[in-house]
Amino acid sequence: MFRAAAIVEDDKPGLYRSLGEQVSALLAGERDPIANAANICALLFDALADVNWAGFYFLRSNRELVLGPFQGKPACVRIAFGRGVCGSAVEQRRSLLVADVHAFPGHIACDAASRSELVVPLMAGDDILGVIDLDSPSLSRFDSDDQAGIEQIAALYVAASDRP
Repeated sequence: MFRAAAIVEDDKPGLYRSLGEQVSALLAGERDPIANAANICALLFDALADVNWAGFYFLRSNRELVLGPFQGKPACVRIAFGRGVCGSAVEQRRSLLVADVHAFPGHIACDAASRSELVVPLMAGDDILGVIDLDSPSLSRFDSDDQAGIEQIAALYVAASDRP
């Protein structure tokens, strides 16, 4: 059985290396995409400081994301392609790091306490399967180290899971 170990790293790259090792161990031998997403968002929510929402949205058609497993307050269930940070990340086919969500055109406020956001697409070759979404109540909570770390975790998820 998997046991999360306390991560005691002084730098973000070290934190994400340790987190990546835990994600790999957590996903070992499991292919179910929902189970894997549920465990990853629980681990992220527990391990990352100053995060008030961590979860997945899955692309269910060419035009809509649907809420997947998450930790935090109840969230928007459906997000149109190109709308908000999540829909924009899918439309642009790239990670989006938003220092102040209130300055982001078309931001969708599921939790009014959220101030910054990081959204990373789940890419399988050229196909986008969905996104990992992290929110924080602090401005500029996420940086390029967080983006690189969550991109690594997204790749681990895609490699370990059957398509949702």
